[in-house]
Amino acid sequence: MRASYCFLVFWLVSTTTVLAADPSGDPLWADRSVLEPLNRTTPGWVRFGGEFRLRYERQDNIGFRDGADDGYLLYRLRLNLQVQPRPWLTLFAEGQDARVGWNQRVPNAPSYQDTFDLRQAFVQLGSESQPLSVRVGRQELAFGEERLVGASNWANTSRTFDAVRLDLRSRNARVTAFTSSVVVTRDGEFNHHTQGNNLHGVWSSFERLIPKARVEPFFLWRLAPRVRAESGSFGKLDERIAGVRISGSITTRLAYVTEMVLQRGDSAGDSISAWAGHWRIEQGLPGQWSPKLRVESDYASGDSNPADGRLGTFDVLYPTPHDKYGLADQVGWRNVQHLGTTFEVRPKAKFAVQAKFHTWWLASARDGLYSAPGVLLVRDPLGRSGRHVGEEVDGEALWTPGKRVLFGAGVGHLFPGGFLKNASPGRGYTSLYLVGTYRF
Repeated sequence: MRASYCFLVFWLVSTTTVLAADPSGDPLWADRSVLEPLNRTTPGWVRFGGEFRLRYERQDNIGFRDGADDGYLLYRLRLNLQVQPRPWLTLFAEGQDARVGWNQRVPNAPSYQDTFDLRQAFVQLGSESQPLSVRVGRQELAFGEERLVGASNWANTSRTFDAVRLDLRSRNARVTAFTSSVVVTRDGEFNHHTQGNNLHGVWSSFERLIPKARVEPFFLWRLAPRVRAESGSFGKLDERIAGVRISGSITTRLAYVTEMVLQRGDSAGDSISAWAGHWRIEQGLPGQWSPKLRVESDYASGDSNPADGRLGTFDVLYPTPHDKYGLADQVGWRNVQHLGTTFEVRPKAKFAVQAKFHTWWLASARDGLYSAPGVLLVRDPLGRSGRHVGEEVDGEALWTPGKRVLFGAGVGHLFPGGFLKNASPGRGYTSLYLVGTYRF
């Protein structure tokens, strides 16, 4: 409760400052950097920047267990330096300090805490305005809606890769080829990648293959030196992923997105055969406050037989999964059938309110329920607990008074279905957050 009071004081003071700064409710500092005085004293090709984020979270009935509650404060500070002596040459470095406080159940460890570490450090030849660029070093990788590869910036520690990236651009097309290894976050140690744990790929984007649409074919190749087979033995992972993402508009108010992914390969001697899909439509509605309705469906295959030497559970790779399948993040894109709706209104241009509903089933009753990052939460190997996971109701409000400032609040409650009632303690799960972010 002490953490709750501290954050509420911060929230009230920040909001009061914002509203008092300008009668219109738009603070003058919301579009200014506190580092402007420093940047004015340096050459134009040297720039300092950063981000400060403070977020309070509360989880009730963790693991669907009665009384397994925790409330804690997440703090994250980033400081970066960009040096661009020529339009075609950029050097970038960023440090990060991420911490958790007043926690009782969640650990003082990633993804909650990683104190004082190097987050990014790369050299780039070329720029977004040029047809060719190459970036070498520690960096973010993010493609599409980041369902497979992303920075996962909602997590307090987030994600980066040690990578080499090549971008080719034309007026209506872009092709990105990369070779990378994900950085393993360890609190108290210098973060480093694991040798042999690699992700290679080509992600492309074409604007005119379909009218009013963007088509993004991609191919990814994941390697890992040590994974466990269904038999319990260990071996190497060699997984190949092919897919396409298509997004576009039918009318000025009606838009759509679809993403389909196929996975094949070998996992410690087990053959891989998995797939997943995402389908979504968004319809702008008439009326005040710019109402909008979104309806979506997701599917990700599961393993129908955990002892047949064939791995059917979809691999989410390195996603940015927050709020894609429910604000509480208890369900991810593995062994799942998902239906969701979102209704949004904007009482002000910079203020959005959303109400959401989700319902899920397991794709295979003999596989388990996986969280948003892809971690196994509950499983019944015999498949006798049913397939209906449950429903979730969410509410969220986001306010962006300027390009550098974001305030948000959200709450989600998961109502257990037959599977969770039979295969776990079966208590409803509630997640709440309050956040303030300032980029400078």
